[in-house]
Amino acid sequence: METVSLPMPDNAPEPGACVRVERPETGLAIVIFDPPHRSFPVFDAPMVRDLREVIRELAGDQSLRGVVFTGRKADQFLAGADVEGIGSITDPGIFEKACFELHEVFDSISKLSARTVAAVSGPVPGGAYEISLSCDRIVASDSNATRIGLPETQLGIIPGWGGSHRLPRRVGVPNALTAALTGRLFPAKSAYKMGMIDRVTKQEYLLRIASDIAMGRMPCKQKKRGYKAFLVDRNPLALWIVGAMAKRGVTAKTRGKYPAPYEVIKLILGAPLARHGVWAKKEAEVVGRLGVTSECKSLVSLFFGTERAKALGKHPNGKKLAPIETAAVVGAGIMGGGIASVLAQKGVSVRLADLSSEALGDSMAAHAKALKVKKKRRRINACEHDQALDRLDAVPGIIGMQGCDFAIEAVAEVLGVKQKVLGALAEAMPDDAILATNTSSLSVDAIASTLPSPERVIGMHFFNPVPKMPLVEIIRGDQTSDETVIRTTALALQMGKTPVICKDVPGFLVNRLLGPYLDEAVRLFLAGVDPLRIENLMLDFGMPMGPLQLLDEVGIDIATHAAESLHQGYGDRMIPVEGLSTFVFNKRLGKKTGKGFYQHAGVKKGKKAKLAEDLGSFQKQAALAALDDQQIVDRMVLAMFNEGCRALEEQVVADADTLDLATVFGMGFAPFHGGLIRYGEARGVSDIVADLNRLCKAPDIVDRTGGILRFTPAQILIDAAANGGKLR
Repeated sequence: METVSLPMPDNAPEPGACVRVERPETGLAIVIFDPPHRSFPVFDAPMVRDLREVIRELAGDQSLRGVVFTGRKADQFLAGADVEGIGSITDPGIFEKACFELHEVFDSISKLSARTVAAVSGPVPGGAYEISLSCDRIVASDSNATRIGLPETQLGIIPGWGGSHRLPRRVGVPNALTAALTGRLFPAKSAYKMGMIDRVTKQEYLLRIASDIAMGRMPCKQKKRGYKAFLVDRNPLALWIVGAMAKRGVTAKTRGKYPAPYEVIKLILGAPLARHGVWAKKEAEVVGRLGVTSECKSLVSLFFGTERAKALGKHPNGKKLAPIETAAVVGAGIMGGGIASVLAQKGVSVRLADLSSEALGDSMAAHAKALKVKKKRRRINACEHDQALDRLDAVPGIIGMQGCDFAIEAVAEVLGVKQKVLGALAEAMPDDAILATNTSSLSVDAIASTLPSPERVIGMHFFNPVPKMPLVEIIRGDQTSDETVIRTTALALQMGKTPVICKDVPGFLVNRLLGPYLDEAVRLFLAGVDPLRIENLMLDFGMPMGPLQLLDEVGIDIATHAAESLHQGYGDRMIPVEGLSTFVFNKRLGKKTGKGFYQHAGVKKGKKAKLAEDLGSFQKQAALAALDDQQIVDRMVLAMFNEGCRALEEQVVADADTLDLATVFGMGFAPFHGGLIRYGEARGVSDIVADLNRLCKAPDIVDRTGGILRFTPAQILIDAAANGGKLR
């Protein structure tokens, strides 16, 4: 039996164990992916080895009329490539060879004389969809769990097992670009509409219908491109226009920091006119080149970070969690309304309480609008829309909470107010109900100090806007129980969020790191650095928006309050700059008042806000205007990095990987860097220590109270510099 180029896992089973073949009737073979060493099948070395042998056997069977490829469970097909294997390969030649081996296996499927059908259900990402594309037909179940697509660009590579040339031939260049560049996994009905699959059926009928199609007993036509294939896919001018638009969109979104999208555009544009063998080799070569880049390795590390986060909502001993089915949300502002809406959309019955009927009405209207948009975009069906609408009730105060398993308050950031609200909830709800606070600056322990059963009190810090921001900080107080942490984390996962468990320290993690970053940005601005230069430098660094725009989005008053809280918690190194007080005094608070660093009022829909024309009046000096680009970036990024290292020292989160995940998902730290700590390790810890020491000698930093304290290298950094430069 031939070996494969992918790394063989330590727990690899004996040859032939990963793929089963059943023969339910003469002429029909059911190929079942069933690796004993995996809870969910992936294309690892044992799977490739065994599949190759199975296809060879089927190719020699002259009596075979139909072959169905399917998973071992109703909600399982394949999870695509072995991401762990991708992360471990450092030789582009191995990547290229392994990729081409899969091409050979998939090509052998497409060359079988028998009719081949992929019967898919559950997640069908990447390689799982690419093996399906090598079959004659694809049938998918209409289960809500079914999601089909090519997410490889999200890992810094391309669809390299045929997706970059088989998909455009099937659905056309524009649809293929949409699928590959967004990395979106489509529901079965959306995939069918795009032509990505050929039939949708009920889960219970999937295997029977796939078998009937494979045996020729049931017709299943594949959508044809018709005249569009000539007007677009084979028209050089049309392809040039489509390609130019795609490149502009990628550049606008990524500023050219990710090579994979540009490579996939070239491959998809050339696919309709290319020979299969030539394009298979091109795909393999590109995968080999991209798979060893720092961008790919960083994105793979974040993938594993999200997978580890998913395990936080499970009991270590395997004990089944009691699901949270009913919840109360107190406070119908933007945060509370957003939390309530997401909960209702994810299957939780919610009572949203507020004394303001206007606030309740606004939240209910926003919930209805969000559902209407999702229904219009076919993200949910009519039944799901109605159910989610019905799951949210508005009540004028803490009424009817006795049946709720969970409650979260999202009221004013005032300790006494939060204690009063949670105290009332504790009286109204069952004794084992979880009491959560959405505080961004107050201590969970302080809030719990006046409440009965402090072991069920926890922080659940969402970021605004709640429906879009993926991170939730789960704040564990000194007395918070393990059960409360696990159940709350499981609820965050149910809401589609990525949870990070944090210690109860001032600012928790994300706001603590953002504090010095934003403060240094404002100091640079007030000291004469062109604000547009500040913004563009951080956009080029990879941040999703400049720091001044972020201040406007957050609200300058809220940012000022957070800065003062950090100062109280950490002393002089967090002394906030004084210049923002003028903005607050004049009610120039950012987006919510129409003006801050940017002019928001009067900006037409679809247009970007521009920096306010009068910003020069706030710059009373030009002391730092002569700094070079790297010096400007370092003041902001190294202030944040140094504080992140202090958080690691204090074990605010479990480890460096968790901190990296939080910085990417919570503040938008450039994913291609892999997170804040990974960025520092790649740059060089010794170099960063030297750069921080240089900053400690800068005259303006020496002269300001707490300046040297902010930039003095954390002890963990000094130790790492002396021991190989690793912080994990």
